[in-house]
Amino acid sequence: GAYGEHAPTVTSLVSYKTFPLYEKVPMRFNANIVYTNTMNAGAFRGYGATQGTFAVESIINELAHKLNLDPSEVRMKNLVEPGEGKYITSGDIKKCIEIGKDKFNWNEKFIPREVAPNKIRAAGMAVTMQGSGIAGIDTAAATIKLGDRGDFTLMVGVTEMGQGCDTVLTQIAAEVLEVPMSKIAIHTADTDISPYDPGAYASSGTYVTGNAVIIAANKMREEILKGASKMFNIDINSIEYLGDSIRFEDKTISLEDFAQRSISFEGMNQITTTGTWGGETSPPPFIAGFAEVEVDTLTGEVEVVDYLSVVDCGTPINPNLVKVQVEGGTAQGIGLALLEDIKYDKKGRVISDSLMQYKIPSRIECKNIRVEFSNSYEQTGPFGAKSVGEVVINTPAPAIVDAIYRATKVRVRTLPATSEKILMGILNI
Repeated sequence: GAYGEHAPTVTSLVSYKTFPLYEKVPMRFNANIVYTNTMNAGAFRGYGATQGTFAVESIINELAHKLNLDPSEVRMKNLVEPGEGKYITSGDIKKCIEIGKDKFNWNEKFIPREVAPNKIRAAGMAVTMQGSGIAGIDTAAATIKLGDRGDFTLMVGVTEMGQGCDTVLTQIAAEVLEVPMSKIAIHTADTDISPYDPGAYASSGTYVTGNAVIIAANKMREEILKGASKMFNIDINSIEYLGDSIRFEDKTISLEDFAQRSISFEGMNQITTTGTWGGETSPPPFIAGFAEVEVDTLTGEVEVVDYLSVVDCGTPINPNLVKVQVEGGTAQGIGLALLEDIKYDKKGRVISDSLMQYKIPSRIECKNIRVEFSNSYEQTGPFGAKSVGEVVINTPAPAIVDAIYRATKVRVRTLPATSEKILMGILNI
C-alpha cells in the first residue's frame, strides 16, 4: 500500500514462523517491500506466517513430488524434533502428522481417483507453527477485587473479539480461586478502569493475560489469608483457604462473611490484587492440516470435501473454544486458497469492493471440517496452554493447492487458486 504500516514485520514473520520447523534444512528468502498506489493493508489473522507457510509448505510439497515421495514422509524426515531448536519448547509436530494420517485415512485419499465422469479427488497436506505473544514485548495485567458477597471481579485489558478469552480467563481465575465460574464477574477493555494491556493481537490472550490472571488470583488467596490472620489475630500458617470459606482452629468462616467483615471497620480494606506478566518466550502451537478436494476437470471448479486439522496448542483450557477457533480459521484459509481476491483498477482503486465481487466462503464451501488434538504441556503457559488464535489459518492454502496438483498436475503458485487458473492449466493455455 501507500504506507509502511505492517510491511516490515509481516515480511520478517514469513521466516520466523516457518523456518524453525525445518531448522536442520538450509533455507533462505528474499523480499522487497515497495510503496504502491493501492490502499494500505492492516493486520490479519496469521500475520506473515500465513504467507510464509504457503510458500514453504508448497516448496516442500513440490520437492516431495519431484522425488516421487509421500509429502508426509518428507516432513517426518526433516521436521524439527521435540525440544529441539531455539523456538520449539514443547509439543511434537510429527505426532500431529501421525494422528492426522490415521484419522484422515491419508494413505487412501492421497491417491488420485476418478469418482465420477470428469470429477477427480485427491489430497494434500501442510504443517505450520505460530507463536504465543511476542517474546520480550507483550505484557499484560489483571486485577481481581473481592466483593462483599464472597464473589470476585476480574478486570483485564485484553479485548474479547470472539476468540473466547473472557470465558478462558474466567475459567483460569475460578480454578486458582477454587470457586465456580459464576462467582467471577469479568470486565474487559474499558480504558478508564482496565489494567494495562497492549491489545488483543499476536495470539497473546490466553498465554500472556492468562499468566497475569494466575498471578493476581494467587495474590488474592494470599491477601485473604493475611486479612484473616489480622482480623482474627491468629498465625497465618494455621489458616486454610477453601475457596468458598476459610478454616482455622475449629472454626469455618464463609468467604462472604469474611468479605463483608473485611470491608467494614473490622478490616477497613476491600482486598484488591493485580498481577502483571510478560515472558521471554513465545512457544509455538502446531497444526498438521489435511485437505481432500474434488476437481471438475471440465470447469476447473474445486470443492473441499474434507478437511482435518490436528492441533497441538499445549493443554487446551477450553477444548470447545479451541475447536470453533480451528473451524473458523480453516474457513478463512479456504477463502484464502480458493476465493478471496482483491482487484484494483489502474489508479489503485479497489473494484472488488463488495461481497458480490469479493467472495468469502460460506457454509457451502466448508462441508466437512474436523478437528483433532495432540495435547502437550507448555511449562511457561497457564496450566500448560499455548495459543491457538492465529495458527489455525495457515495450513489450508498449501494443503488445498497441493491436492489440486495431485488431481490435475496443475501447480498454482499465486492465490487464490481460481477455477479459471486451474482450467487454463489443464488446457495448457
